[in-house]
Amino acid sequence: MNQTEIWLTKIFNDNLAGLGNSVLSIVGLPTAPRPWTNFISMELLVVLIIVVVFAVLRAGLSVANPGKFQQTFELIYEFISGQAEDLVGHAGQRYVAFFGVLFLFVLFANLIGLLPGFTPPTGNLGTTLGLGVVSFLVYNYLGFREHGVGYLKHFIGPVMWLAPLMAVVEVLSHVFRPVSLAIRLFGNMFADHLVLGIFTDLTKLVIPVAFYVLGAFVCVLQAFVFTILSTVYIALAVAHDH
Repeated sequence: MNQTEIWLTKIFNDNLAGLGNSVLSIVGLPTAPRPWTNFISMELLVVLIIVVVFAVLRAGLSVANPGKFQQTFELIYEFISGQAEDLVGHAGQRYVAFFGVLFLFVLFANLIGLLPGFTPPTGNLGTTLGLGVVSFLVYNYLGFREHGVGYLKHFIGPVMWLAPLMAVVEVLSHVFRPVSLAIRLFGNMFADHLVLGIFTDLTKLVIPVAFYVLGAFVCVLQAFVFTILSTVYIALAVAHDH
C-alpha cells in the first residue's frame, strides 16, 4: 500500500537515500528511489527522543531536590520494578532495564502519533512484529541461560508418552506469541489513531480534545500490556517450578 510521506520521511529520502539503500543492500532487500518509509523514520525519531530524555534526566538528577521530571521517571521505574518483582520474583530486578526500555519505546512510539504531522510507528505491523520478535528472542535466551539445555523440558511436559504432542503444542504456542503481541499492538494503535483522525477532521474543539485524552490513555495502556506480557513470558522462561 502506497503511503504519503510525512515531512520527516521526505527529509530522509531527499538527503539520505544513499544511506537507506546501503542499509537495504546489507540486509538483502532491493534498493528503491526513496527507500525510507514513515515507520522507519519515526522509529529513529523515537530512539532519538528517548536518548535526549535520558540525557536531560541524567544531567538533572538530584537526591536532595528531585524535580517533577525526575519524579515522573522514578514512578515509572518503581512501577516496572514492582511488576518485575511480582511476576518474576527477586531475579526480576535483573531485567528491569529491558522492561523499562521496552515500555518507554512502545509508549513514545504510541504517543508521537497524537502529534499533528507525525505517524505512530506502532501503527505499522513491521514495527510491532519486530518488537514481538525481540521479546520472543529475549525470553528464550534468558530461559536457556537460566536452565541450559534443560529449558527444552518446558516444551515436552511432565508425561513422557505425551511429549511429542506437547512439543508440537508448545512450539506453536511460543511461535504465536510474537505474532499475538504484534497484532494486538498494531490493531489497537491503528484503530486508535484512525478514529482520532476521523473525529478530529469532522469536529472541532471539545470532541477532539476528548478523543485525544482517550487516545493518550490507549497509548499508555497498550505500552503497559505489551510490557506486562513480555514480563510474563520471561517469568515463565526462567521459573524453576515447571
